[in-house]
Amino acid sequence: MTLLECKGLTKKYGNFTALSDCSLQIERGHIIGLLGPNGSGKTTLIKLICGLLNPSSGTVQIMGESVGPSSKKLISYLPDHTYLNKSMRVRDIMDFFDDFYEDFDSMRAYDMLAKLQINPNHKLKALSKGNQEKVQLILVMSRRASLYVLDEPIAGVDPAARDYILNIILENYDENATILISTHLISDIENILDEVIFIQNGKLHTHGSVDDLRQKEHRSIDAIFREVFKC
Repeated sequence: MTLLECKGLTKKYGNFTALSDCSLQIERGHIIGLLGPNGSGKTTLIKLICGLLNPSSGTVQIMGESVGPSSKKLISYLPDHTYLNKSMRVRDIMDFFDDFYEDFDSMRAYDMLAKLQINPNHKLKALSKGNQEKVQLILVMSRRASLYVLDEPIAGVDPAARDYILNIILENYDENATILISTHLISDIENILDEVIFIQNGKLHTHGSVDDLRQKEHRSIDAIFREVFKC
């Protein structure tokens, strides 16, 4: 069964169209890059998939079901901004997620914290920005979800922290799940991607296999991206 299917998905704000007639299918077991410059429609698409926005027209289905309470149980979402209470201890945030999500694996979460040498007794605000980002990602990746949706997970951290974050992603998701990563930092994530989706000015430009695109264009995904978006 197709994991995610969008048909004619459109989102308008008055006279402005943030996403236009987007149709795509995503299967299980892939790491997919959702790529485009700032303002291209990536976050709008993500919020529609996660049920945080209602489409102006078109449909989104997760495993054959329309977006709603049932589909939200299948999605683990990392937004592009900090949403946690920074006055809370990391341990208390973990307990909150454990209570709220049936599929939260606290053992996995604490194991990742230990590997990254993050003290769960510290308050979030006492951690560096990079470690705060890691805690947020640990929370998301510690759920046993079918679809992980990560909006700019490496945009606000230094290159060394990016490597840690990518390792967390690779080491802590089920092979039957799919990860959708939104970013404009193509060169940092290209080597972990199976597929890419290019969005340009709110429209789907390209959706294909990374290997097929490289073979067809005889260049890297980063180089293709720069040509498409004239970076």
